[in-house]
Amino acid sequence: MSMGFIVGPLIVFLVLVAPLWLILHYRSKRQTAQGLSGEDTDKLQGLVVRAEQMQQRIVTLEKILDAEAPHWRQKP
Repeated sequence: MSMGFIVGPLIVFLVLVAPLWLILHYRSKRQTAQGLSGEDTDKLQGLVVRAEQMQQRIVTLEKILDAEAPHWRQKP
C-alpha cells in the first residue's frame, strides 16, 4: 500500500468534512446557549397551565373516591 491511499481521504476529510463539522457543532452550541425561543416559552407556559388543571382534577377525583369508596387507596 502506498501513502497516497491514506493521504487522499485525509485531505478530503480535513478540507470538507472537518470544517463543516466544526461549523455545525458550534452553531448548535450557540443555539443551546441562547435558551428557549419565544414560541418555546409560550408552549412551556401552556403546558404548565394544563398540568395545574390536571392536578386540580386529580385532587377532585380523589376527594370523590374518598367519599364514595373510602378504602380505594388500599386496593392493589
